[in-house]
Amino acid sequence: MFSSEKPYENQHFSALKKDCQRQKVLFEDPLFPATDDSLFYKSRIQGIQWKRPNEICDDPYLFVDGISSHDLHQGQVGNCWFVAACSSLASRESLWQKVIPDWKEQEWNAEKPENYAGIFHFQFWRFGDWVDVVIDDRLPTLHNQLIYCHSNSKNEFWCALVEKAYAKLSGCYEALDGGNTADALVDFTGGVSEPIDLIEGNYINDEAKRNLLFERVLKVHNRGGLISCSIKATTAADMEARLDCGLVKGHAYAVTDVRKVRLGHGLLAFFKSEKLDMIRMRNPWGEREWNGPWSDTSEEWQKVSKSEREKLGMTVEDDGEFWMTFEDFCKYFTDIIKCRLINTSYLSIHKTWEEAVMRGAWTRHDEPLKNRCGGCINHKATFLQNPQYVFDVKKAEDEVLFSIQQKPKRTSRKEGKGENLAIGFEIQKVELNRNYRMHTLQQQVATSIYINSRSIFLRTDLKEGRYVIIPTTFDPGHLGEFLLRVFTDVPADCRELTLDEPARTCWSGMCGYPQVVSQVHVLAAAGLKNQDSQGGADPYVIIKCEGNKIRSPVQKNTQAPEFDVKGLFYRKKAGQPIIVQVWNHNIISDEFLGQVALTGDPDDRLSQQTLQLQDKGNKKSNGISGSIAVRLLSSSKLTNV
Repeated sequence: MFSSEKPYENQHFSALKKDCQRQKVLFEDPLFPATDDSLFYKSRIQGIQWKRPNEICDDPYLFVDGISSHDLHQGQVGNCWFVAACSSLASRESLWQKVIPDWKEQEWNAEKPENYAGIFHFQFWRFGDWVDVVIDDRLPTLHNQLIYCHSNSKNEFWCALVEKAYAKLSGCYEALDGGNTADALVDFTGGVSEPIDLIEGNYINDEAKRNLLFERVLKVHNRGGLISCSIKATTAADMEARLDCGLVKGHAYAVTDVRKVRLGHGLLAFFKSEKLDMIRMRNPWGEREWNGPWSDTSEEWQKVSKSEREKLGMTVEDDGEFWMTFEDFCKYFTDIIKCRLINTSYLSIHKTWEEAVMRGAWTRHDEPLKNRCGGCINHKATFLQNPQYVFDVKKAEDEVLFSIQQKPKRTSRKEGKGENLAIGFEIQKVELNRNYRMHTLQQQVATSIYINSRSIFLRTDLKEGRYVIIPTTFDPGHLGEFLLRVFTDVPADCRELTLDEPARTCWSGMCGYPQVVSQVHVLAAAGLKNQDSQGGADPYVIIKCEGNKIRSPVQKNTQAPEFDVKGLFYRKKAGQPIIVQVWNHNIISDEFLGQVALTGDPDDRLSQQTLQLQDKGNKKSNGISGSIAVRLLSSSKLTNV
């Protein structure tokens, strides 16, 4: 996850700092100057002065008494989403030390003032790379007060400087107005954000579902992930409206702890072992807390022993941080974002994932087979003109995570805020041996939401087989770059499908070139011969054609297996039949159960048919019983399937 960093805009921190020290000058960043262009693209605030920290206070520091989620306060830009993400980050030492590298060396040193050069650098994960962003320390102020993100302590500057580096990456400070916490969490970690709509999921009324969600949130928290939550504002008047319970609408909160809290006192608590699902949040304003059950001064805390309260870090201050039960949380909050740190280390004791990373683009071309911006599945004529990626699920069933991220658009004062495209993706189950692009729709197994978010996430369970994922924009003709990440339990061999049909080579004239493409779909079998004392079988299918063959997964203990398996064959000798065999899996030696031969004439577009199994050589035999249901599609145009 922590790969080497790329210098942003080719600015190398060490070289720039040494140059300033040699010349005995403080760094001034030519790429993000102390001007209105770095602040706004649309708004204006009069009287802003850019000041270095030692002009704001006498003894500036990056950190005062360490780093904490209590350090941060939102300023005059609407970026509670960013401040909430920073609050989450502050609670994870391993993560903030990545975002704020060499922090001890970057800290002000009163004993060596000559080392100070007014230059800092911070690191963010952007579009598959860690990017090192250099800034000078000039910060926008009004009446000698920081106007954007600032700390409780007037002489602590880590959050203001991190925000400045993030604003530089985004184009200007105003580009941070009304952003997305999920994006900031990903930028701080390189993880994968999963947004969950608590209303749509009906978590308040479905206790089993709510308990499962709590376990997942707890797992993400315990494994070092970051979590944020909010209450949707449905109207402009609703934005930042305070509810009677003290919570604020349209406002991002950082989740700072998730616990099962033990109720009771002394030995009674130990033996009774009654636990309550609890979650702790922080308002980026540093004030205005929840005032319901389990709020700072509520009598519910009397149910918890003093030692348990101390363990929870319970304080009675209007510091913006508060506990509530997970049930109340699901009652009042509408959205939660879990940012998982995807663990790909084999040395870990926790679940590790195999990660496949693909970079792609939606591009336009007049020739349909070369066009790569076909829009979503609503546009059936062009949908399959999008980029296509094939991957394999090699277990009987596997939980697979998908994340697609579009490349952030740079913003400037002239252009305003970079607008995201509405994006999403489809996943279709394909033939076990597909190596060329799809030209007809196949079985849809999953689809993401389509939204103009920078990232789209989907978690789904898939059965063993081969699949194609098709990332798309919602409308055809939209162009952009994207990063696709696929996480599986075992390597998925994910790769892009680039060819439409087998390539013609210098050998094609001598060895021949395919004349027909045939798709064989084996649906099911019935009436297979008993193979064991329990009266069952463990059948599987082999499909053979011109020296190529594929084998289906084994179906356990059944005489009427549902195979639902496909094979794709590019045939040079259209007259040769395609053989479909059924076998029984045994520990020592597999047993032949019967076969059928299919002609696959391209002019004979057969629909589904059920055929009686025969012996090898297609001889009828009394020992063979059962039938097989197959569907065959053939075409002399190789880009028809």
